[in-house]
Amino acid sequence: MIAPRYNALLVRPVRAVVYRVGEFIHVAAIYLGIAVLVTLALALTVPSLQDQSRQLRDAVVAVFRTEPMNDDFLALFEQTGPALSASGASGSSSAAQATDGKVLPLALPSPQGGTREAPRFTSAQLNFAQAIRAAIDGRHAPGLTANQAKALRSYLARKYKIAESVAGALVNTVFVVARERGLDPQLVLAVIAIESRYNPYAESHVGAQGLMQVLTRVHKDKFEAFEEGVTEALNPIANIWVGTRILDDCIDRRGSIEGGLACYVGATGPGDGGYGAKVLAERRRIALASGIPVRNK
Repeated sequence: MIAPRYNALLVRPVRAVVYRVGEFIHVAAIYLGIAVLVTLALALTVPSLQDQSRQLRDAVVAVFRTEPMNDDFLALFEQTGPALSASGASGSSSAAQATDGKVLPLALPSPQGGTREAPRFTSAQLNFAQAIRAAIDGRHAPGLTANQAKALRSYLARKYKIAESVAGALVNTVFVVARERGLDPQLVLAVIAIESRYNPYAESHVGAQGLMQVLTRVHKDKFEAFEEGVTEALNPIANIWVGTRILDDCIDRRGSIEGGLACYVGATGPGDGGYGAKVLAERRRIALASGIPVRNK
């Protein structure tokens, strides 16, 4: 009677030890399997990630290259002549110049062997770094006061998590390009916000690219104004230049901002899925931040 009792007392701890060792081996096998799966997944995905990183690096280098510039477009951030008025005539923007002496001496792009509607831009003329330097220096587009430019820059930088210098460069570019077309610059800023959230390298599942999500295969002809063609779609300045023209054409075709926005997003039916309402709501927020009244176009 005593022996079986002692045997039972000895077997019980042994079983407990064996059970715990078995549990440990089971858990270790699970984690080892997970580690193997993660290793395989990384082995398959890292090469493609490296390719994407290389493409992104090439795009950044293309945008920020520091080649010499001529007298067109971004050279307008370096000129010292009279600024353009909001109407596009040579002169000065009294509202801006009354506030400070840092109004950008901007001029519209000069055509090279073409008409005013069909200028020809070289890659060097689309150097976004030049626009960033102008913003860092505190210079702003005609028609903007220093306070308005600062308010717009701060709002966009804070909300969309971009550098203030980049926000300032984009604001200056939009105000020059939009006013050349007679569009409300704040409408263009709102379209950029809804389309890409100010990511110049954004691309949709259908291939729309850049700040204003331009479909290069549809609007290839508009990129003929650029030396590098559709490859400039990821350049902030070229993308804004083309996107603004598409938006302006859409508004003229549909006869209203609401209709133009529906056209821009590709809506063919009576509704646009709320796209226009989102853009107009963001334009109101931008106008509230800047203190600049919204325009009908």
